[in-house]
Amino acid sequence: MIKGFTRFLKSPGEHLRSLLGPEAAPSGPAAPRVIPRSEHPVSRQHFSEPALKVLYRLHNSGYDAYLVGGCIRDALLGLMPKDFDVATNATPEQVRELFRNSRTIGRRFRIVHVRFGREVIEVTTFRGKPNDDHANHIAQQADNGMLLRDNVWGSIEQDALRRDFTINALYYSIADYSIHDFANGVADIHERTLRLIGDPATRYREDPVRMLRAVRFAAKLDFQLAAETEAPLHELAPLLLQIPPARLFDECLKLFMNGHGLATFRLLRHYGLFAMLFPAADEAMAELPWAEAVIEKALASTDQRIQQERPVTPAFLFAALLWGPVYLQRQQQEHDGLSPVPAQQTAAQNVIHRQLKHVSIPKRFSMPMRDIWDLQLRLPQRRGKRVFQTREHPRFRAAYDFLLIRETAGELAPGLGSWWTAFQEADEHGQQRLMAKADADPNAPRKRRSRRRKPRRANPEQ
Repeated sequence: MIKGFTRFLKSPGEHLRSLLGPEAAPSGPAAPRVIPRSEHPVSRQHFSEPALKVLYRLHNSGYDAYLVGGCIRDALLGLMPKDFDVATNATPEQVRELFRNSRTIGRRFRIVHVRFGREVIEVTTFRGKPNDDHANHIAQQADNGMLLRDNVWGSIEQDALRRDFTINALYYSIADYSIHDFANGVADIHERTLRLIGDPATRYREDPVRMLRAVRFAAKLDFQLAAETEAPLHELAPLLLQIPPARLFDECLKLFMNGHGLATFRLLRHYGLFAMLFPAADEAMAELPWAEAVIEKALASTDQRIQQERPVTPAFLFAALLWGPVYLQRQQQEHDGLSPVPAQQTAAQNVIHRQLKHVSIPKRFSMPMRDIWDLQLRLPQRRGKRVFQTREHPRFRAAYDFLLIRETAGELAPGLGSWWTAFQEADEHGQQRLMAKADADPNAPRKRRSRRRKPRRANPEQ
């Protein structure tokens, strides 16, 4: 997997991370360990054609051009990269001049997206130290250490030390196909260790989302967190409450929709990070014995579908994450006198309102999520036309899958899920027999009959 350059892994006296501990940060640029093409397995065949086009156009225009980060890390691990990030000494304005099919995004970090059909190549300018302000390229840092803006350009050496993890400070040069390793990332890949560059507490305070990235990479790559990288997580977890909910929604998609959601969820809970994202769900798991199992089985199902390249929707996953709080709220509303349907609707509204303060959920996902919840009340009703109306509902399949998860998690006794499985597979006569059997079930819910009001008697005095 990483044959041909293992001699670079533990060269004495070359551990850059020894210079980057909490005692003292590096005062100047570090010399990279340059691995020539003949001694590493990364080939241009690992990269997409659009990524190569961007690299060559920058190089042929006189700029430095490197593929950086995850794509190099994955290639060294024997994985096929999917996303490609380019680092260059060209400014965003210069990149825009070279690529008409590009646009600049971001205020906090200015990045150029170069689009080729559905594929987007992300191009960033080498960044310098946050306090090296010059011209109109500035950095802003809050009193608590969080970086608010970071648009200071620098050298590749400075850029490498600004990266988060050692395994992401690897640069592939299109000029000679060598790999430049600035932070001993190759050694950490070999040891399957995730290590922050610099003092971890400082780096987490600069951007608390790095805590989520640490967990995501550890779960995705099956890496262990280095002791110093792991140590501040519990204490600094509340810093995530300062991150805008919209940004955390994007991070949640990366956490749970990458095929390793179950392992990620367990690590998030272990380090106290999950409660910062989904506080109501975290509280529900402490009260309901089945709530954690519902989430884990939904994540396992999503992971399996992603690995099989089958479609998935965040609505289903968010429905599972928040089902425990909705259940508790509905119980409270029914205790206060509401009937099941309005109790469910009120509960859903309250839970979503609270959740939006932590992780925003766009309506294109929250509306289907509520449909999945509402159908949980309709699925037990298996009489008359209502059965076919439920079956034809656009969210029926997701609601049916959710019902099966509730049964296997132990919230519901088995039976209703197998009935709906048989109903979907049966012909018309079989469906009628199933409905008759459900109608004879004394435990099945029955529709309440509304009492006919007696006509009011006329006033004899009128």
